Amino acid sequence: MSKQAGTATAVPHEVGAPMSHRQILEALSGILLGLFVAILSSTIVSNALPTILADLHGGESAYTWVVTSTLLAMTASMPIWGKLADLTSKKVLIQSALVIYIFGSVIAGLAQNTTMLIGARAIQGLGAGGLSALGQIILAAMVSPRQRGRYSGYFGAVFALATVGGPLIGGTIVDTSWLGWRWCFYVGVPIAVIAILVLQKTLNLPVVKRHVKVDYLGAFLIAATVSLLLIWVSLAGHNYAWMSWQTAAMLGGTVLLGAAAIVTETRAAEPVIPLHLFSYRTVTLATLASVFAGVAMYSGTTFLSQYFQLSRGASPTKSGLMTMPMVLGLFVSSMVSGQLISRFGKWKRFLVIGTGLLAIGIGLMGTLRVDTNYWLHAVFMLLTGLGLGMTMQNLVLAVQNTVPVGELGAGSSVVSFFRTMGGAIGVSAFGAVLANKVSGYLTDNLAAAHVDPTSAAALQGGGIPNLHTLPAQVVPLVKDAYGHAIGDIFLYAAPFALVGFVVVWFIKEVALRTQSGNERAETKAADGAAGTDDADLVTTR
Repeated sequence: MSKQAGTATAVPHEVGAPMSHRQILEALSGILLGLFVAILSSTIVSNALPTILADLHGGESAYTWVVTSTLLAMTASMPIWGKLADLTSKKVLIQSALVIYIFGSVIAGLAQNTTMLIGARAIQGLGAGGLSALGQIILAAMVSPRQRGRYSGYFGAVFALATVGGPLIGGTIVDTSWLGWRWCFYVGVPIAVIAILVLQKTLNLPVVKRHVKVDYLGAFLIAATVSLLLIWVSLAGHNYAWMSWQTAAMLGGTVLLGAAAIVTETRAAEPVIPLHLFSYRTVTLATLASVFAGVAMYSGTTFLSQYFQLSRGASPTKSGLMTMPMVLGLFVSSMVSGQLISRFGKWKRFLVIGTGLLAIGIGLMGTLRVDTNYWLHAVFMLLTGLGLGMTMQNLVLAVQNTVPVGELGAGSSVVSFFRTMGGAIGVSAFGAVLANKVSGYLTDNLAAAHVDPTSAAALQGGGIPNLHTLPAQVVPLVKDAYGHAIGDIFLYAAPFALVGFVVVWFIKEVALRTQSGNERAETKAADGAAGTDDADLVTTR
């Protein structure tokens, strides 16, 4: 970092030996627990929301916002957490994120109305954004890029477990009378507390501290830009038409806020998202690939639960079990590709294969219908999971291997930020398309079967139907409509994965570094590299 970016005061530091494999695993245990609850907060409500909103008397708008508020806060806060990680203690930051998550979870569990619940979910999202961004940043500080693959596999495995296990846990909690839906939010609290205690004992990182003026204006403008864009996507098609004055106003506002953010970040001494990072070809291409992979990834996990429950008539618990092929694929490919990358030092081939498998898997799921053989679907999910496992962590690895050590946090969070933003936009947009598709297919089915449309009046509100309360002659028509519509959603998501596949071909493979972030910073400090972008102050916390 240039001297103009901020002044630094030297703090005595004794350069320590690299962390052992055991020490890394011990530190990762707390990080992975935090990552698990972060992802769990986004997925656990999917099967429980109908019950929650029935109890709190919430409508369609509340249904959308309970999900969107978390994704919005999570996405908007990621760059800020990443930048703070370059300026202060990563350990304190991740513990702070866990405290914020706990506070939001408790308030959500105590919610007495939908407004209170939505606000609490936004607080949860702030904490989850920190946990998602900081996990990869701390790993980069502890482990060299060459060895990082073997540990990145654990992140993929935890992501798979929380993404697919969340709906299963939420459905089980709601189905258990002596627990109730409030435990969907309480269940993560003890895990988060344990994570804080484990991190306090096992995570001892050198701390980079710089005395700089925090770019609060840039942080606000970035958050406002992302928030307005996600608000538009989540409301369009529900509260107003896609082509309407509200759309024009929100898109115009997004462009203006985005332009203001770019100008601010260009002039800031210590920008939240350093725009010069995009001068690195790898960072630009990995960011683009993350956006497109995020759209495909979140659609592949979000709508599976609805397919199994509403088209196949499975219970919440069974629908979670039916997604296990995707979990298995993600787990295996994350672990195996990570080990192979650490052994041979080659990573681009896994990005190419991974994005290719993701496009193929999502595309094949576009053929899903109500009567698709489950074992055929299992193969499609397995391919999708294999692709996700090779793609997610390795895009972050490519960026971390490229950026200066003083900007590992910002670089890592940029990839996660754009992946989550792409996923949030994709889920919101595809959700609106799904509602329209279901309505159209159901209307056609009712007409073809000569069934009185008033017998499906319960579906007119656009909410998720309860198959057990619908007239018997309507149930198969609803199942068929959902099966066909969700298949269409996967078909629409496949081109995004295909574009991601094309983009990664243009990423240039660079040999993986053999020093961790801490070692690089210590080497720079020991060499007395004053005024360079790595002249960091190092203390131990």
